[in-house]
This record gives sequence, structure tokens and C-alpha cells, in this order.
Amino acid sequence: MTSTIMPPPRTRPLTTRGRGLLGAHLIDSLGSGLLLAFTVVYFARTTTLGLPAIGAAISLARLLALPTALLTGPLIDRYGARRVAATANLLSAVAHTAFLAAHQTWQIVTVVFLAQIGTAAYWTASTGLVVLASHPEDRPRWFALVGALRNGGLALGGALGALLLALGGTDGLRATVLGNAASFALAALLLATWRPLNAPAPAPDDDLGSYRTVLRDRRYLLLVAVNLSFVFASLVLSLLLALYLTEGLHQQAWLAGSLLVLNSAQIVLTQTAVARRLAPFRPTRVIAAGSLLNVLAFALFALLSAAPGWAAVAGAHLAMLVYNLAESVASPYSEELSVRLADPRLRGRYLAVYQLSWTVGQTAAPWLLTLLLARGPAWPWVLLGGLSLAAVPALLLIERLGEPAADPGTPGTG
Repeated sequence: MTSTIMPPPRTRPLTTRGRGLLGAHLIDSLGSGLLLAFTVVYFARTTTLGLPAIGAAISLARLLALPTALLTGPLIDRYGARRVAATANLLSAVAHTAFLAAHQTWQIVTVVFLAQIGTAAYWTASTGLVVLASHPEDRPRWFALVGALRNGGLALGGALGALLLALGGTDGLRATVLGNAASFALAALLLATWRPLNAPAPAPDDDLGSYRTVLRDRRYLLLVAVNLSFVFASLVLSLLLALYLTEGLHQQAWLAGSLLVLNSAQIVLTQTAVARRLAPFRPTRVIAAGSLLNVLAFALFALLSAAPGWAAVAGAHLAMLVYNLAESVASPYSEELSVRLADPRLRGRYLAVYQLSWTVGQTAAPWLLTLLLARGPAWPWVLLGGLSLAAVPALLLIERLGEPAADPGTPGTG
């Protein structure tokens, strides 16, 4: 039987090159946090359009941008993740600057469409940036650190955006848009001038393969399906939590706010330490443990519907602690496995298919979770728990299908 323990990896301090990438991630996250919760508010304050027209324009723009990940994959394989990510950030900077000139419906569709292309292309390439920055055995720690930085940056940016809105009103919203655009431009500059530790894989030959190669890889498609359970789990924060607490349990809105603060603080403070402690174990087993923690968290959330008010408040915080731990455990190793199982010569295409799990989940979850919540407060948690539980045997099957070839991480400056 294959052991579940692996030799402890060597731990290396972050290099100057690595700090450059982390700086780009932090600046990008700070800027994104400025506007993340205020896009609709911005257009409502700066145009004469009604909310239904603004919402429809944003939805149409995001729908039109859905194929971006699949179109980005071949570009990553040919030009490298660094160039694609830098170009995507530059496009986002231009798009958000153009927000200032968007006053009609078609203009909103155009600028949000361009911004969504930039965002989707960047996130499709972002996993490959960690591959360029780190040795293979150090990648989970890097993914954990990037995740912690992103959580902290988004939280700090969101707080700053709210402050600018409160103090400056519409002018404050325009300042958040310009700040977001400037952050994308600075992140693009940092990526363009960054010299990574590892050289990108050579561009694939035309006859090496295409998306058909990825779609024939049963092990990788199984991983994509597993990740769908984590996509649904991640959307609890933005889609379900506040609605469940206020409408399903009739709690005050401050409870949802306190749980969101707890999430950000716990991830920022613990994710890298958790990833370091779990480094000796197989990624499949670590991710399976994260899935089981999610099952426990969702069961606790579901039970709150039968608890008295005082117990619901305490129980919600306990459930959130378990939920946050599941994220800290599974997230870095899910990203690591998405890289490890991919053919390095077609990594861009593999990661583009992996990104589809996010696209599908973010498209389906709002309708499905709200539909279930309308049928009863516990039903969304039943679905989420079932998806997380189903991921465990799927992960063990991935393990039985065999280990991927070693990724040597060729040194270089590409």
C-alpha cells in the first residue's frame, strides 16, 4: 500500500524575485478590493440608468466573457504565464479607467466586458506564476502565501473603498475606480519587469496536442469535478451566508459581518502555517481532509436552523471556524494538484480547463443555492455537504490512477 506520508520538503526563504511577485499580487488585491463590492453602486451613482439596466449590462458583459479562460490557455502555452498575466492586468487598467467615460448601457457592457476578460485571463495565468516563482516542493507554501495575501488585500481594499464612499460620495467612487486602475497598471509593470526563478516551459509543437489532449485525461477531469465542490463552498461567503442568517434564521446583519471578518483574519493569520504543517502529506489526502472539514462546517450551519437565538450566534462562529480551517487546509493543495497533474508542455490549456470549474460554479451557484434556500434554510447546506462528501472518494480515485511525472522546475530567468 502506498504511504500517505511523503518526505518533508526543503524550506527555502523567499528570494528577491519571489518578493516581486508577491508585491504584484498584494497590489492587485488591494486595488480589486477597492471596487469589488461597489461596481453596481458606482454606475448607479454616475449614470442616469436604473438598477435593472445596470445589472443586465453587467450580466451580459460577463456572459460574453465566459470563453476567456479557454482562449487564454493556448496563449499561456505559447507566450508564458508572466506575459499573459501582465497583459491581462494592463487590459484591466485600461478598462477600469474607461469606467469614468461609461454613461450608456452599451458603454457599460463594453468596459465591464474588457475588465472581465482581463480578470479571467489573469486568474487563468496566475497559478502558472507560482510555478515560475518556486521550486516544486515549495509550491503549496507559495499558494498558501498568495491566498493569504489576496484575502488580506481584498479585505483592506474593501474597507478603504467603503471609507472613500462614506467620505467622498460619488467623487470617492471615482477615486476608487482610478485607484483600482492604477493598481492594475502597477501590478502589470511589476510582472513585466519580474525575472522568475524558473524558465517557462517551451512552446508546444503544433502536433503535441490541444484541448483534446486535456479532455482525454480522465484523472485531470476528475480533479476539475472535485474542485467544483470547493467552488460552491467558496461562494458561501458572497452568496449564501448573509441571506441564510438574516432571512433563514432572522438574525441581525452584524452577525454576517463578524463572520466575514473572522474569515479574513483566520485565513491571513493561519494559512501559511497550516500549509507548512501539512507539507509531508499527499495532496490528495490533504484535500480530502479539507472536504471532510467542509462537511462538518455545513452540517453545523444547517443545525443552526433548529437552535435558539443565543446558540445560533455561538454556533455560527464555530461553524465559520471549521469552514475557514477547511479553506486553509485544502486551497493551497488544490492549486498544487492542478499544476502537478498537468502536462508542463500544455499547462496553459490544463489550467484553462481547471478554471472552467470556477466559471461553471459561479454561474450555477446563485440560482441553485437561492432556489434551495427558498425551500427551507437547511437545504443549501445539504447540497454543499453532499458535494464535499462526494469529493472524498473522487480524490482517492485520483490517487489510485497514479502519480504524475516529476516536475523539475527548470531554473532560468524567462
